[in-house]
Amino acid sequence: MTVQINTDNNVEGHARLKSYISDELGTALARFEDKVTRLEVHLGDENSDKSGVNDKRCLIEARPVNMQPVAVTNYADTTEKAFHGALDKIKKVLDTAFEKQKAY
Repeated sequence: MTVQINTDNNVEGHARLKSYISDELGTALARFEDKVTRLEVHLGDENSDKSGVNDKRCLIEARPVNMQPVAVTNYADTTEKAFHGALDKIKKVLDTAFEKQKAY
């Protein structure tokens, strides 16, 4: 499973952040390792330098084998909270998608 992490100009995408996100994804989604070929994480700050409520965005796109890609987005007041919210969502979406696939 390949992990690609992208940040906009308003989020610092330093090596420690990318390592942390890759480790968290690997741990949380380990059971899908053979079913997902690629994960893309997009981190952004919706209103740049201005402060605001829930202005940090995390989008996670998963590309399951022989299925259409699925994506989730989560907004929060910090990048970490946005990431963890999106991580919870993508786990639920992948669980649902693979359960439906088993049913057929």
